[in-house]
Amino acid sequence: MRPGLSVGDRATSTVMVGQGHTVPGLLDVPEFQAMPGVLATGMMVALMEWACIRQIAPFYENGEGSLGTHIDVNHVAPTPPGLTLTIETEVTEIAGRSIWFHVRAHDGVDMIGEGRHRRGVVMWDRFVPKAAAKLLANTETKEAV
Repeated sequence: MRPGLSVGDRATSTVMVGQGHTVPGLLDVPEFQAMPGVLATGMMVALMEWACIRQIAPFYENGEGSLGTHIDVNHVAPTPPGLTLTIETEVTEIAGRSIWFHVRAHDGVDMIGEGRHRRGVVMWDRFVPKAAAKLLANTETKEAV
């Protein structure tokens, strides 16, 4: 990573909640389809990750990116489609290639979730082959059985 990112740095990202962000829109299974059409916890987490990525992306070197490695958040209030979600991120720790954030989401009416998230900065040209090798090893193991 390029220098410049510091503990205490804050950022804000916004997104309008749509039908695809809701519990029924998240996964096409009967259990989810029967649930109310409100922001899915899994989608809230994804949007929190996205906000953290947006904050640190200007500091990536060529070929770098980041991956979520820890999430510990609560989801305390429902958000229907049509409301704008504001996600606030704050860098709370930088330890080598690991960056911790405090994340908080508000829908214009309620604070709907908050917690902490860690991202690991990686070089894609090293990470992608490792993932591919894992798939290949799994395929070879199944063929050998």
